[in-house]
Amino acid sequence: MTERPEAEFDTYAAAYDADLDAGLRLTGAGKEHYATERVRFLRARLDAVGIRRPARVLDFGCGDGDAAPILRDELGAGEVVGVDVSDAMLSRARQQHGWARFATIAELPALGHFDVAHCNGVFHHIPRAERLDAARAVARALIPGGAWGFWENHPWNPGTRLVMARVRFDRHADMLSPPASRALLRAAGLTTLRTDHLFILPVGSAAVRRLERFVSRLPIGGQYMVFARTPA
Repeated sequence: MTERPEAEFDTYAAAYDADLDAGLRLTGAGKEHYATERVRFLRARLDAVGIRRPARVLDFGCGDGDAAPILRDELGAGEVVGVDVSDAMLSRARQQHGWARFATIAELPALGHFDVAHCNGVFHHIPRAERLDAARAVARALIPGGAWGFWENHPWNPGTRLVMARVRFDRHADMLSPPASRALLRAAGLTTLRTDHLFILPVGSAAVRRLERFVSRLPIGGQYMVFARTPA
């Protein structure tokens, strides 16, 4: 029987950073680099549709909460709220980022509505039979016209698979392809606007990062983001 995500990540909470680093060290960059680049890319998509300085941002599957200050600073968010299934990870998040709000996913309906949702590498840990309910929960939490930056690891990228094989909590993940992610979000009632692929070259100069943005529509990155919105 597959271990439930909450039990799995309660087990991994104490060594989460070390486990993640075991995979990411192959790329020459740490988790902060990738987290920052993801949020900056999301910011560009939000700017393009006129969503600037969102009042409330939801980090779905927030883990240890380390994306919260990046979402605050890069998006200019008035409030960041993280939700997760793991009590142990939420405890870490509260200790490290006391200014933000953290709650269980079960509490999400009571947390009000959000302008923007963000998630990274969350849905490949959710059992397939439960993914649509999870996506619908996020969709219901967004305001009309709210946006979701849905990041997932790219199953067609061999480098991604190599990194994940070295990370204990990712070894047996059930990865989603870009078409599967788009279908999931549409089934949850969102409109998918575009899919972009990032981390073709994991580490590089600012010039390299700008180059990546020109080829982001090519399905060759280590991660991809489906950018979706709720009906206005």
